[in-house]
Amino acid sequence: MVCMGNICRSPTAEGVLRRMAREAGLAHSLQVDSAGTHDYHIGAAPDARACRHAGARGYDLSSLRARQLVREDFQRFDLVLVMDAANEAAARALCPPQFASRIARLTDFCSTPACAEVPDPYYGGDEGFERVLDLVEDACRGLLRQLQARGLS
Repeated sequence: MVCMGNICRSPTAEGVLRRMAREAGLAHSLQVDSAGTHDYHIGAAPDARACRHAGARGYDLSSLRARQLVREDFQRFDLVLVMDAANEAAARALCPPQFASRIARLTDFCSTPACAEVPDPYYGGDEGFERVLDLVEDACRGLLRQLQARGLS
């Protein structure tokens, strides 16, 4: 899961997917991580607002720490899911050519094409963090459905 600073959207997505995978009995089959395309917050905990809103829905982000996306991530992970066009461009610029097909937008897995991006809630209010959670939950459910259809168990 990749966003800009790895303190709002991508750790939220990591926490959501981890829990959903565990509840689906797939935790042993998935390696879930998150990173940022920029080095603004390396080592920092997720934004307190992201933690608060995620916590209200039962997701614990407290153990997560921001890190920067590195070239090795494209070899290490089968999917690198970005939150928006800007982070997709940054990820593609860093990605070795042979792994370019591993990059997708998280919203590609949403059940409805209502939004092409997970919007950055950082400079907004509570409603932005709730919107992020709504989109991320929908996308993670869709992702897990697709993985299960491909035989992940």
